[in-house]
Amino acid sequence: MSETRLTFKEMCEKFDVTPRTLRYYEYIELLQPERQGRSRYFGPRELARMTLILRGRKFGIKLEDIRQWLLIYEKEGTEAQMRAFVEMADQQMAELQEQKRQLEDAMNELMSLRNETARSLGDPV
Repeated sequence: MSETRLTFKEMCEKFDVTPRTLRYYEYIELLQPERQGRSRYFGPRELARMTLILRGRKFGIKLEDIRQWLLIYEKEGTEAQMRAFVEMADQQMAELQEQKRQLEDAMNELMSLRNETARSLGDPV
């Protein structure tokens, strides 16, 4: 039984990404599909890498950090990769906490302004 290989179009469909996104990930060498003429085929390694890339993006991790994480994984193995991920996750959690705080501040300020405006109109708050 042969290993799973997806075409460019199948890869876009499987991961719900645009062709432009997939080409960009290839251009910046996050993905390295097998080439046969003008066709590209994505094997299990590329599918796993794409899963990790999209998971990292979901959490707001920068592509360069994802690249470093993937390089560590390929060169130094699981323990180094896990340590690098823990460090990246800690940094990203701190950044997300700050964004959450800023968003809550903005929402509170907007609600206060809204309530003040509604009171001046005689509307119930």
